[in-house]
Amino acid sequence: MTSGLSGGWGADEGTASDGSGVDGRTPHGDSVAEARSPHGDPGVDGQTASGDSVVADGRTPSHGPVVVDGRSLSCDDVVAVAHHGAQVALAPDVLARLARDRAVVDDVVDRQVPTYGLTTGLGSRSSYALPRDELAAFSVRTVRGRANAVGDPLPVPVVRAAVLARVNGIASGGSGVRPEILSRLVALLNSRVHPVVPEVGSIGASDLCQMAHVGLVVIGEGRAEFGGEVLDGATALRRAGLTPAELGPKDGHVLCSASPLAAGQGALALHEAGAVLMLAQSVTALTFEGFRANTSPLDARVLDLRPAPGQSRAARELLALLDGGELGDPRHARRVQDPVSLRCAAQVHGALHAALDFATAALEPELNGCGDNPVVLADTGEIVSSGNFHTPALALAFDTLALALTQTAAISAERMRRLLNPAVSGLSANLSPYGPERSGFAPLAKTAQALVAEIRMMSAPVCTDPRHGADAVEDDSTNAALGARRLTTMLVRLRQLLAVEALVAAQAVDLAAPSALGRGPALLHRAIRELVPPLDDDRPCGADVERVRCDVLESDDVQNALRAIVEGAS
Repeated sequence: MTSGLSGGWGADEGTASDGSGVDGRTPHGDSVAEARSPHGDPGVDGQTASGDSVVADGRTPSHGPVVVDGRSLSCDDVVAVAHHGAQVALAPDVLARLARDRAVVDDVVDRQVPTYGLTTGLGSRSSYALPRDELAAFSVRTVRGRANAVGDPLPVPVVRAAVLARVNGIASGGSGVRPEILSRLVALLNSRVHPVVPEVGSIGASDLCQMAHVGLVVIGEGRAEFGGEVLDGATALRRAGLTPAELGPKDGHVLCSASPLAAGQGALALHEAGAVLMLAQSVTALTFEGFRANTSPLDARVLDLRPAPGQSRAARELLALLDGGELGDPRHARRVQDPVSLRCAAQVHGALHAALDFATAALEPELNGCGDNPVVLADTGEIVSSGNFHTPALALAFDTLALALTQTAAISAERMRRLLNPAVSGLSANLSPYGPERSGFAPLAKTAQALVAEIRMMSAPVCTDPRHGADAVEDDSTNAALGARRLTTMLVRLRQLLAVEALVAAQAVDLAAPSALGRGPALLHRAIRELVPPLDDDRPCGADVERVRCDVLESDDVQNALRAIVEGAS
Protein backbone atom coordinates (compact mmCIF):
# COMPACT_ATOMS: atom_id res chain seq x y z
CA MET A 1 0.00 0.00 0.00
CA THR A 2 1.15 3.50 -0.80
CA SER A 3 -0.46 5.88 1.63
CA GLY A 4 0.38 9.29 2.97
CA LEU A 5 -0.35 7.95 6.45
CA SER A 6 1.05 4.50 7.04
CA GLY A 7 4.00 3.83 9.28
CA GLY A 8 5.14 4.86 12.73
CA TRP A 9 8.25 4.66 14.83
CA GLY A 10 9.95 1.46 13.83
CA ALA A 11 6.94 0.31 11.84
CA ASP A 12 8.31 0.51 8.31
CA GLU A 13 11.02 -1.51 6.63
CA GLY A 14 14.59 -0.40 7.25
CA THR A 15 17.67 -0.30 5.10
CA ALA A 16 21.14 -1.04 6.35
CA SER A 17 23.43 1.74 7.54
CA ASP A 18 24.82 3.98 4.86
CA GLY A 19 26.99 7.03 5.05
CA SER A 20 27.54 10.47 3.78
CA GLY A 21 25.97 10.44 0.36
CA VAL A 22 28.96 10.39 -2.00
CA ASP A 23 30.37 8.27 -4.83
CA GLY A 24 27.59 6.12 -6.28
CA ARG A 25 25.73 5.32 -9.50
CA THR A 26 22.20 5.62 -10.77
CA PRO A 27 20.33 2.51 -11.92
CA HIS A 28 21.50 3.47 -15.43
CA GLY A 29 25.15 3.42 -14.41
CA ASP A 30 25.67 7.18 -14.37
CA SER A 31 27.91 8.56 -11.67
CA VAL A 32 26.08 10.21 -8.79
CA ALA A 33 26.92 11.16 -5.24
CA GLU A 34 25.29 8.13 -3.64
CA ALA A 35 25.39 7.35 0.06
CA ARG A 36 28.06 4.91 1.22
CA SER A 37 28.42 3.09 4.52
CA PRO A 38 30.97 4.35 7.01
CA HIS A 39 31.70 0.73 7.92
CA GLY A 40 33.01 -0.12 4.49
CA ASP A 41 32.79 -3.92 4.66
CA PRO A 42 30.27 -5.98 2.65
CA GLY A 43 27.30 -7.31 4.58
CA VAL A 44 27.37 -4.36 6.98
CA ASP A 45 27.14 -1.39 4.64
CA GLY A 46 23.92 -2.38 2.90
CA GLN A 47 25.57 -4.13 -0.07
CA THR A 48 25.65 -7.77 -1.11
CA ALA A 49 28.76 -9.41 -2.44
CA SER A 50 27.51 -8.57 -5.93
CA GLY A 51 27.15 -4.92 -5.00
CA ASP A 52 23.36 -4.85 -4.75
CA SER A 53 21.75 -2.80 -1.99
CA VAL A 54 19.89 -4.69 0.72
CA VAL A 55 17.56 -3.62 3.50
CA ALA A 56 18.25 -4.44 7.11
CA ASP A 57 16.55 -7.84 7.07
CA GLY A 58 18.42 -8.93 3.95
CA ARG A 59 15.73 -8.25 1.33
CA THR A 60 16.42 -6.03 -1.65
CA PRO A 61 14.74 -2.60 -1.67
CA SER A 62 11.68 -2.19 -3.88
CA HIS A 63 12.99 1.02 -5.46
CA GLY A 64 16.28 2.17 -6.92
CA PRO A 65 18.01 5.28 -5.58
CA VAL A 66 16.35 8.67 -5.89
CA VAL A 67 18.86 11.09 -7.41
CA VAL A 68 18.62 14.53 -5.85
CA ASP A 69 19.60 17.45 -8.08
CA GLY A 70 17.60 20.29 -6.52
CA ARG A 71 15.48 20.65 -9.64
CA SER A 72 13.35 17.58 -10.38
CA LEU A 73 12.10 15.94 -7.17
CA SER A 74 8.57 14.57 -7.65
CA CYS A 75 5.84 13.36 -5.31
CA ASP A 76 6.58 9.82 -6.51
CA ASP A 77 10.22 10.29 -5.45
CA VAL A 78 9.10 11.45 -2.01
CA VAL A 79 6.86 8.39 -1.66
CA ALA A 80 9.72 6.09 -2.73
CA VAL A 81 12.02 7.46 -0.03
CA ALA A 82 9.39 7.96 2.67
CA HIS A 83 7.45 4.71 2.35
CA HIS A 84 9.70 2.31 0.47
CA GLY A 85 13.14 3.08 1.89
CA ALA A 86 14.69 4.15 -1.42
CA GLN A 87 18.29 5.30 -1.08
CA VAL A 88 19.10 8.94 -1.77
CA ALA A 89 21.90 9.98 -4.09
CA LEU A 90 23.25 13.45 -4.84
CA ALA A 91 23.72 14.46 -8.46
CA PRO A 92 27.38 15.08 -9.41
CA ASP A 93 27.22 18.89 -9.43
CA VAL A 94 25.40 19.41 -6.13
CA LEU A 95 28.33 19.51 -3.71
CA ALA A 96 30.30 21.81 -6.02
CA ARG A 97 27.29 24.16 -6.17
CA LEU A 98 27.15 24.24 -2.39
CA ALA A 99 30.89 24.83 -2.08
CA ARG A 100 30.60 27.85 -4.38
CA ASP A 101 27.80 29.30 -2.27
CA ARG A 102 29.73 28.59 0.92
CA ALA A 103 32.69 30.59 -0.32
CA VAL A 104 30.43 33.64 -0.38
CA VAL A 105 29.35 32.96 3.22
CA ASP A 106 32.96 32.65 4.35
CA ASP A 107 33.83 35.91 2.62
CA VAL A 108 30.95 37.76 4.28
CA VAL A 109 32.01 36.39 7.66
CA ASP A 110 35.61 37.45 7.05
CA ARG A 111 34.50 40.98 6.15
CA GLN A 112 31.86 41.07 8.92
CA VAL A 113 29.18 42.39 6.59
CA PRO A 114 25.89 42.76 8.52
CA THR A 115 23.88 39.76 7.29
CA TYR A 116 20.68 38.38 8.78
CA GLY A 117 21.16 35.18 10.77
CA LEU A 118 24.83 35.00 9.86
CA THR A 119 26.55 37.98 11.47
CA THR A 120 23.39 39.29 13.16
CA GLY A 121 20.70 37.82 15.34
CA LEU A 122 17.36 36.44 14.15
CA GLY A 123 13.81 37.79 14.19
CA SER A 124 13.44 40.94 16.26
CA ARG A 125 17.14 40.69 17.16
CA SER A 126 18.29 41.14 13.58
CA SER A 127 19.86 44.51 14.40
CA TYR A 128 22.17 42.90 16.95
CA ALA A 129 25.68 42.26 15.60
CA LEU A 130 27.15 38.91 16.65
CA PRO A 131 30.78 38.74 17.79
CA ARG A 132 32.95 36.92 15.26
CA ASP A 133 34.02 34.27 17.77
CA GLU A 134 30.37 33.53 18.63
CA LEU A 135 29.12 32.67 15.14
CA ALA A 136 29.59 28.89 15.35
CA ALA A 137 28.14 28.75 18.86
CA PHE A 138 25.21 30.88 17.70
CA SER A 139 24.56 28.33 14.97
CA VAL A 140 24.25 25.57 17.58
CA ARG A 141 22.07 27.75 19.82
CA THR A 142 19.81 28.44 16.84
CA VAL A 143 19.01 24.72 16.63
CA ARG A 144 18.69 24.13 20.35
CA GLY A 145 16.58 27.21 20.97
CA ARG A 146 14.04 26.37 18.29
CA ALA A 147 13.42 22.69 19.01
CA ASN A 148 10.14 23.50 20.74
CA ALA A 149 7.55 21.34 18.97
CA VAL A 150 5.09 19.35 21.06
CA GLY A 151 2.69 16.44 20.70
CA ASP A 152 2.98 12.90 19.42
CA PRO A 153 5.90 12.08 17.13
CA LEU A 154 5.24 12.45 13.43
CA PRO A 155 5.16 9.09 11.60
CA VAL A 156 8.48 7.92 10.19
CA PRO A 157 7.41 8.39 6.55
CA VAL A 158 6.51 12.02 7.23
CA VAL A 159 9.90 12.67 8.85
CA ARG A 160 11.68 11.01 5.94
CA ALA A 161 9.65 13.10 3.50
CA ALA A 162 10.55 16.30 5.35
CA VAL A 163 14.26 15.49 5.47
CA LEU A 164 14.24 14.61 1.77
CA ALA A 165 12.49 17.88 0.94
CA ARG A 166 15.13 19.79 2.90
CA VAL A 167 17.92 17.85 1.17
CA ASN A 168 16.55 18.75 -2.24
CA GLY A 169 15.94 22.37 -1.27
CA ILE A 170 19.53 22.72 -0.10
CA ALA A 171 20.75 20.95 -3.24
CA SER A 172 19.04 23.60 -5.37
CA GLY A 173 21.58 26.14 -4.11
CA GLY A 174 21.33 29.46 -2.32
CA SER A 175 21.36 28.30 1.30
CA GLY A 176 25.09 28.76 1.91
CA VAL A 177 25.34 25.70 4.14
CA ARG A 178 28.58 23.73 4.24
CA PRO A 179 28.40 20.74 1.84
CA GLU A 180 29.12 18.27 4.63
CA ILE A 181 25.91 19.26 6.42
CA LEU A 182 23.90 18.22 3.37
CA SER A 183 25.81 14.93 3.32
CA ARG A 184 24.86 14.37 6.97
CA LEU A 185 21.17 14.77 6.14
CA VAL A 186 21.51 12.27 3.31
CA ALA A 187 23.26 9.93 5.73
CA LEU A 188 20.32 10.10 8.14
CA LEU A 189 17.99 8.94 5.38
CA ASN A 190 20.21 6.20 4.03
CA SER A 191 21.17 4.93 7.49
CA ARG A 192 17.51 5.10 8.55
CA VAL A 193 18.19 7.30 11.54
CA HIS A 194 14.85 9.04 11.99
CA PRO A 195 14.69 12.13 14.22
CA VAL A 196 11.75 12.20 16.60
CA VAL A 197 9.81 15.28 15.49
CA PRO A 198 6.70 16.26 17.49
CA GLU A 199 3.64 16.96 15.36
CA VAL A 200 2.80 20.55 16.41
CA GLY A 201 5.08 23.56 16.12
CA SER A 202 5.03 25.15 12.67
CA ILE A 203 3.11 28.33 11.88
CA GLY A 204 4.24 28.31 8.25
CA ALA A 205 6.89 31.01 8.56
CA SER A 206 9.39 28.24 7.90
CA ASP A 207 8.97 24.99 9.81
CA LEU A 208 11.52 26.18 12.36
CA CYS A 209 10.38 24.58 15.59
CA GLN A 210 9.96 21.14 14.03
CA MET A 211 12.95 21.02 11.70
CA ALA A 212 15.12 22.05 14.65
CA HIS A 213 14.46 18.56 16.05
CA VAL A 214 16.11 17.17 12.91
CA GLY A 215 19.00 19.57 13.47
CA LEU A 216 19.43 18.29 17.03
CA VAL A 217 20.05 14.77 15.78
CA VAL A 218 22.53 16.03 13.18
CA ILE A 219 24.65 17.41 16.06
CA GLY A 220 24.16 14.31 18.21
CA GLU A 221 21.40 15.61 20.44
CA GLY A 222 17.64 15.18 20.61
CA ARG A 223 16.05 11.77 20.01
CA ALA A 224 15.90 9.47 17.02
CA GLU A 225 14.48 6.11 16.02
CA PHE A 226 16.97 3.57 14.76
CA GLY A 227 16.41 -0.14 14.29
CA GLY A 228 13.01 0.01 15.97
CA GLU A 229 14.28 1.76 19.12
CA VAL A 230 13.93 5.38 20.16
CA LEU A 231 17.35 6.50 21.35
CA ASP A 232 19.14 9.68 22.25
CA GLY A 233 20.59 11.30 19.14
CA ALA A 234 24.22 10.53 19.93
CA THR A 235 23.50 6.83 20.50
CA ALA A 236 21.43 6.55 17.33
CA LEU A 237 24.24 8.09 15.27
CA ARG A 238 26.85 5.86 16.88
CA ARG A 239 24.88 2.68 16.23
CA ALA A 240 24.46 3.74 12.60
CA GLY A 241 28.19 4.34 12.29
CA LEU A 242 27.76 8.11 11.98
CA THR A 243 29.29 10.97 13.96
CA PRO A 244 27.75 14.26 15.13
CA ALA A 245 28.34 17.24 12.87
CA GLU A 246 30.09 20.41 13.97
CA LEU A 247 28.12 23.43 12.85
CA GLY A 248 29.71 26.49 11.34
CA PRO A 249 28.19 29.94 10.80
CA LYS A 250 24.72 29.79 9.17
CA ASP A 251 24.57 25.95 9.29
CA GLY A 252 22.14 25.86 12.21
CA HIS A 253 19.81 28.36 10.62
CA VAL A 254 19.76 26.37 7.37
CA LEU A 255 18.89 23.16 9.22
CA CYS A 256 15.81 24.86 10.68
CA SER A 257 14.79 26.97 7.69
CA ALA A 258 12.36 26.74 4.76
CA SER A 259 9.15 24.68 4.73
CA PRO A 260 10.28 21.09 4.13
CA LEU A 261 7.73 19.62 6.51
CA ALA A 262 4.87 21.29 4.66
CA ALA A 263 6.39 20.26 1.33
CA GLY A 264 7.25 16.69 2.34
CA GLN A 265 4.00 15.86 4.09
CA GLY A 266 2.16 17.74 1.37
CA ALA A 267 3.78 15.55 -1.28
CA LEU A 268 2.62 12.43 0.55
CA ALA A 269 -0.88 13.87 0.94
CA LEU A 270 -1.14 14.82 -2.74
CA HIS A 271 -0.01 11.34 -3.77
CA GLU A 272 -2.66 9.85 -1.49
CA ALA A 273 -5.29 12.32 -2.71
CA GLY A 274 -4.71 11.17 -6.27
CA ALA A 275 -5.29 7.57 -5.20
CA VAL A 276 -8.41 8.50 -3.25
CA LEU A 277 -9.82 10.43 -6.21
CA MET A 278 -9.36 7.36 -8.39
CA LEU A 279 -11.16 5.27 -5.75
CA ALA A 280 -13.97 7.82 -5.48
CA GLN A 281 -14.50 7.51 -9.22
CA SER A 282 -14.48 3.72 -9.01
CA VAL A 283 -16.91 3.53 -6.08
CA THR A 284 -19.18 6.04 -7.82
CA ALA A 285 -19.25 3.77 -10.86
CA LEU A 286 -20.28 0.86 -8.61
CA THR A 287 -23.10 3.00 -7.21
CA PHE A 288 -24.14 3.89 -10.76
CA GLU A 289 -24.55 0.16 -11.43
CA GLY A 290 -26.62 -0.50 -8.32
CA PHE A 291 -28.78 2.56 -8.95
CA ARG A 292 -29.05 1.88 -12.71
CA ALA A 293 -28.04 5.49 -13.21
CA ASN A 294 -28.47 7.63 -16.28
CA THR A 295 -25.08 8.26 -17.90
CA SER A 296 -26.23 10.96 -20.32
CA PRO A 297 -24.70 13.72 -18.10
CA LEU A 298 -21.31 12.17 -18.93
CA ASP A 299 -21.78 12.81 -22.65
CA ALA A 300 -18.79 14.80 -23.95
CA ARG A 301 -21.07 16.91 -26.14
CA VAL A 302 -22.92 18.11 -23.06
CA LEU A 303 -19.78 18.85 -21.07
CA ASP A 304 -18.15 20.74 -23.93
CA LEU A 305 -20.92 23.33 -23.73
CA ARG A 306 -19.52 24.41 -20.34
CA PRO A 307 -15.90 23.22 -20.07
CA ALA A 308 -15.44 23.54 -16.30
CA PRO A 309 -12.00 22.49 -15.03
CA GLY A 310 -11.59 18.75 -14.65
CA GLN A 311 -15.16 17.68 -15.43
CA SER A 312 -14.51 16.22 -18.88
CA ARG A 313 -11.62 14.18 -17.53
CA ALA A 314 -13.77 12.90 -14.66
CA ALA A 315 -16.55 11.98 -17.09
CA ARG A 316 -14.17 10.09 -19.38
CA GLU A 317 -12.86 8.14 -16.39
CA LEU A 318 -16.35 7.21 -15.22
CA LEU A 319 -17.32 6.06 -18.70
CA ALA A 320 -14.14 3.99 -18.94
CA LEU A 321 -14.96 2.32 -15.62
CA LEU A 322 -18.50 1.62 -16.81
CA ASP A 323 -17.35 0.30 -20.18
CA GLY A 324 -18.50 -3.26 -20.84
CA GLY A 325 -21.70 -2.95 -18.82
CA GLU A 326 -25.28 -2.05 -19.65
CA LEU A 327 -24.94 1.55 -18.50
CA GLY A 328 -22.65 2.43 -21.38
CA ASP A 329 -25.92 2.91 -23.23
CA PRO A 330 -28.02 5.61 -21.47
CA ARG A 331 -31.17 3.83 -22.68
CA HIS A 332 -30.61 1.27 -19.90
CA ALA A 333 -31.12 3.96 -17.25
CA ARG A 334 -34.19 3.68 -14.98
CA ARG A 335 -34.86 7.41 -14.79
CA VAL A 336 -34.87 10.39 -17.11
CA GLN A 337 -32.92 12.38 -14.52
CA ASP A 338 -31.11 11.23 -11.38
CA PRO A 339 -30.38 13.04 -8.09
CA VAL A 340 -27.54 15.57 -8.21
CA SER A 341 -25.15 13.35 -6.24
CA LEU A 342 -25.16 10.96 -9.21
CA ARG A 343 -25.98 13.32 -12.06
CA CYS A 344 -23.20 15.78 -11.17
CA ALA A 345 -20.51 13.38 -9.98
CA ALA A 346 -18.27 14.40 -12.89
CA GLN A 347 -18.56 18.07 -11.93
CA VAL A 348 -17.67 17.44 -8.28
CA HIS A 349 -14.86 14.99 -9.01
CA GLY A 350 -13.67 17.28 -11.79
CA ALA A 351 -13.34 20.07 -9.25
CA LEU A 352 -11.22 17.73 -7.14
CA HIS A 353 -9.06 17.02 -10.18
CA ALA A 354 -8.61 20.77 -10.64
CA ALA A 355 -7.81 21.34 -6.96
CA LEU A 356 -5.24 18.56 -7.07
CA ASP A 357 -3.64 20.09 -10.15
CA PHE A 358 -3.51 23.48 -8.39
CA ALA A 359 -1.90 21.95 -5.31
CA THR A 360 0.64 20.05 -7.41
CA ALA A 361 1.64 23.25 -9.19
CA ALA A 362 2.00 25.08 -5.86
CA LEU A 363 4.04 22.26 -4.34
CA GLU A 364 6.60 21.93 -7.14
CA PRO A 365 8.63 25.09 -6.30
CA GLU A 366 8.61 24.19 -2.60
CA LEU A 367 10.11 20.77 -3.36
CA ASN A 368 12.57 22.10 -5.94
CA GLY A 369 13.57 25.57 -4.82
CA CYS A 370 15.48 27.48 -2.18
CA GLY A 371 13.21 28.45 0.71
CA ASP A 372 15.95 30.10 2.75
CA ASN A 373 16.28 33.60 4.15
CA PRO A 374 18.71 35.11 3.40
CA VAL A 375 19.82 33.56 0.11
CA VAL A 376 23.28 33.39 -1.40
CA LEU A 377 23.80 34.74 -4.93
CA ALA A 378 27.10 33.16 -5.85
CA ASP A 379 27.39 34.88 -9.24
CA THR A 380 27.60 38.31 -7.62
CA GLY A 381 29.00 37.30 -4.24
CA GLU A 382 25.97 38.63 -2.36
CA ILE A 383 23.77 37.41 0.47
CA VAL A 384 20.32 38.95 0.08
CA SER A 385 17.27 39.13 2.33
CA SER A 386 14.49 36.89 1.02
CA GLY A 387 10.80 36.10 1.39
CA ASN A 388 11.26 32.68 -0.17
CA PHE A 389 10.39 30.95 3.11
CA HIS A 390 6.81 32.28 2.92
CA THR A 391 4.28 29.79 1.48
CA PRO A 392 0.87 31.48 1.00
CA ALA A 393 0.24 29.80 -2.36
CA LEU A 394 0.97 26.36 -0.91
CA ALA A 395 -1.28 26.94 2.11
CA LEU A 396 -4.07 28.24 -0.14
CA ALA A 397 -3.70 25.19 -2.39
CA PHE A 398 -3.92 22.84 0.60
CA ASP A 399 -7.06 24.65 1.80
CA THR A 400 -8.57 24.43 -1.68
CA LEU A 401 -7.85 20.72 -1.84
CA ALA A 402 -9.43 20.24 1.60
CA LEU A 403 -12.63 21.91 0.41
CA ALA A 404 -12.69 19.82 -2.76
CA LEU A 405 -12.27 16.64 -0.71
CA THR A 406 -15.19 17.74 1.45
CA GLN A 407 -17.41 18.18 -1.61
CA THR A 408 -16.45 14.68 -2.73
CA ALA A 409 -17.24 13.30 0.73
CA ALA A 410 -20.62 15.01 0.85
CA ILE A 411 -21.91 13.50 -2.40
CA SER A 412 -20.55 10.06 -1.46
CA ALA A 413 -22.76 10.04 1.63
CA GLU A 414 -25.73 11.34 -0.37
CA ARG A 415 -25.36 8.66 -3.04
CA MET A 416 -25.40 6.03 -0.31
CA ARG A 417 -28.61 7.49 1.13
CA ARG A 418 -30.26 7.45 -2.28
CA LEU A 419 -29.51 3.73 -2.56
CA LEU A 420 -31.25 3.11 0.79
CA ASN A 421 -34.42 4.97 -0.23
CA PRO A 422 -36.78 2.64 -2.13
CA ALA A 423 -38.73 5.58 -3.55
CA VAL A 424 -35.60 6.69 -5.40
CA SER A 425 -33.56 3.53 -5.88
CA GLY A 426 -36.35 1.16 -6.88
CA LEU A 427 -34.79 -1.40 -4.51
CA SER A 428 -35.93 -2.76 -1.15
CA ALA A 429 -35.92 -0.43 1.85
CA ASN A 430 -32.41 0.01 3.25
CA LEU A 431 -31.30 -2.71 0.82
CA SER A 432 -32.55 -5.46 3.11
CA PRO A 433 -33.88 -8.48 1.23
CA TYR A 434 -36.55 -8.76 3.95
CA GLY A 435 -37.90 -5.26 3.52
CA PRO A 436 -38.88 -2.91 6.37
CA GLU A 437 -38.85 -5.52 9.15
CA ARG A 438 -35.04 -5.40 9.08
CA SER A 439 -32.77 -2.38 9.57
CA GLY A 440 -30.55 -3.28 6.64
CA PHE A 441 -27.92 -0.62 6.05
CA ALA A 442 -29.94 2.23 7.59
CA PRO A 443 -27.80 2.47 10.76
CA LEU A 444 -24.66 2.65 8.61
CA ALA A 445 -25.92 5.97 7.25
CA LYS A 446 -25.20 7.45 10.68
CA THR A 447 -21.58 6.36 10.41
CA ALA A 448 -21.38 7.97 6.99
CA GLN A 449 -22.84 11.17 8.39
CA ALA A 450 -20.32 11.14 11.25
CA LEU A 451 -17.45 10.73 8.79
CA VAL A 452 -18.71 13.63 6.67
CA ALA A 453 -18.98 15.78 9.80
CA GLU A 454 -15.34 15.12 10.68
CA ILE A 455 -14.20 15.78 7.12
CA ARG A 456 -16.20 19.02 6.96
CA MET A 457 -14.79 20.18 10.30
CA MET A 458 -11.24 19.66 9.02
CA SER A 459 -11.93 21.61 5.84
CA ALA A 460 -11.86 24.97 7.63
CA PRO A 461 -9.19 27.16 5.99
CA VAL A 462 -5.92 27.49 7.90
CA CYS A 463 -4.27 30.10 5.67
CA THR A 464 -6.46 32.93 7.00
CA ASP A 465 -5.68 32.41 10.67
CA PRO A 466 -4.56 35.65 12.42
CA ARG A 467 -0.88 35.40 13.33
CA HIS A 468 2.22 37.34 14.22
CA GLY A 469 5.50 36.63 15.97
CA ALA A 470 8.97 37.91 16.80
CA ASP A 471 7.66 41.15 18.34
CA ALA A 472 5.52 41.72 15.22
CA VAL A 473 8.57 41.69 12.93
CA GLU A 474 7.29 38.38 11.57
CA ASP A 475 3.71 39.59 11.20
CA ASP A 476 2.37 37.04 8.75
CA SER A 477 2.50 33.27 8.39
CA THR A 478 0.66 30.60 6.43
CA ASN A 479 0.11 27.44 8.52
CA ALA A 480 1.06 25.40 5.46
CA ALA A 481 2.39 22.49 7.54
CA LEU A 482 -0.88 22.34 9.47
CA GLY A 483 -2.72 22.37 6.16
CA ALA A 484 -0.74 19.37 4.95
CA ARG A 485 -1.17 17.44 8.21
CA ARG A 486 -4.92 18.12 8.16
CA LEU A 487 -5.14 16.68 4.62
CA THR A 488 -3.52 13.48 5.84
CA THR A 489 -6.26 12.92 8.41
CA MET A 490 -9.04 13.91 6.02
CA LEU A 491 -7.89 11.32 3.51
CA VAL A 492 -8.13 8.55 6.11
CA ARG A 493 -11.72 9.51 6.84
CA LEU A 494 -12.58 9.79 3.15
CA ARG A 495 -11.26 6.28 2.47
CA GLN A 496 -13.48 5.04 5.30
CA LEU A 497 -16.47 6.86 3.83
CA LEU A 498 -15.82 5.43 0.37
CA ALA A 499 -15.65 1.98 1.96
CA VAL A 500 -19.12 2.57 3.40
CA GLU A 501 -20.47 3.59 0.00
CA ALA A 502 -18.75 0.65 -1.70
CA LEU A 503 -20.23 -1.86 0.75
CA VAL A 504 -23.72 -0.46 0.27
CA ALA A 505 -23.32 -0.20 -3.52
CA ALA A 506 -22.24 -3.85 -3.72
CA GLN A 507 -25.49 -4.83 -1.98
CA ALA A 508 -27.45 -2.67 -4.41
CA VAL A 509 -25.79 -4.44 -7.32
CA ASP A 510 -26.73 -7.81 -5.80
CA LEU A 511 -30.38 -6.75 -5.56
CA ALA A 512 -30.55 -4.99 -8.94
CA ALA A 513 -28.86 -7.97 -10.64
CA PRO A 514 -27.78 -6.26 -13.88
CA SER A 515 -26.91 -8.62 -16.71
CA ALA A 516 -23.47 -7.08 -17.18
CA LEU A 517 -21.30 -4.76 -15.09
CA GLY A 518 -18.71 -2.32 -16.33
CA ARG A 519 -15.05 -3.27 -15.96
CA GLY A 520 -14.44 -1.15 -12.87
CA PRO A 521 -17.61 -2.04 -10.95
CA ALA A 522 -17.17 -5.73 -11.80
CA LEU A 523 -13.66 -5.67 -10.38
CA LEU A 524 -14.74 -3.87 -7.20
CA HIS A 525 -17.84 -6.00 -6.67
CA ARG A 526 -15.87 -9.21 -7.04
CA ALA A 527 -13.17 -8.03 -4.62
CA ILE A 528 -15.77 -7.03 -2.03
CA ARG A 529 -17.70 -10.28 -2.28
CA GLU A 530 -14.53 -12.32 -1.85
CA LEU A 531 -14.26 -10.77 1.62
CA VAL A 532 -17.75 -9.80 2.75
CA PRO A 533 -20.98 -11.72 2.06
CA PRO A 534 -24.16 -9.88 1.08
CA LEU A 535 -26.22 -8.54 3.97
CA ASP A 536 -29.02 -10.99 4.75
CA ASP A 537 -30.22 -10.63 8.32
CA ASP A 538 -29.02 -7.65 10.35
CA ARG A 539 -25.43 -7.91 11.56
CA PRO A 540 -22.64 -5.57 12.73
CA CYS A 541 -21.22 -3.86 9.64
CA GLY A 542 -18.39 -1.75 11.05
CA ALA A 543 -15.90 -4.59 10.67
CA ASP A 544 -17.13 -5.14 7.10
CA VAL A 545 -16.42 -1.50 6.29
CA GLU A 546 -12.89 -1.83 7.62
CA ARG A 547 -12.32 -5.01 5.60
CA VAL A 548 -13.42 -3.24 2.44
CA ARG A 549 -11.20 -0.27 3.24
CA CYS A 550 -8.09 -2.26 4.14
CA ASP A 551 -8.32 -5.24 1.80
CA VAL A 552 -10.08 -3.74 -1.21
CA LEU A 553 -9.64 0.03 -1.39
CA GLU A 554 -6.07 -0.17 -0.05
CA SER A 555 -5.13 -3.32 -1.97
CA ASP A 556 -2.27 -2.71 -4.39
CA ASP A 557 -3.73 -5.23 -6.84
CA VAL A 558 -7.17 -3.61 -6.83
CA GLN A 559 -5.80 -0.08 -7.03
CA ASN A 560 -3.43 -0.95 -9.87
CA ALA A 561 -6.20 -2.62 -11.87
CA LEU A 562 -8.55 0.33 -11.39
CA ARG A 563 -5.78 2.80 -12.16
CA ALA A 564 -5.07 1.05 -15.45
CA ILE A 565 -8.71 1.55 -16.47
CA VAL A 566 -8.85 5.18 -15.34
CA GLU A 567 -5.51 6.20 -16.83
CA GLY A 568 -6.48 4.62 -20.12
CA ALA A 569 -9.31 7.15 -20.32
CA SER A 570 -7.09 10.15 -19.64
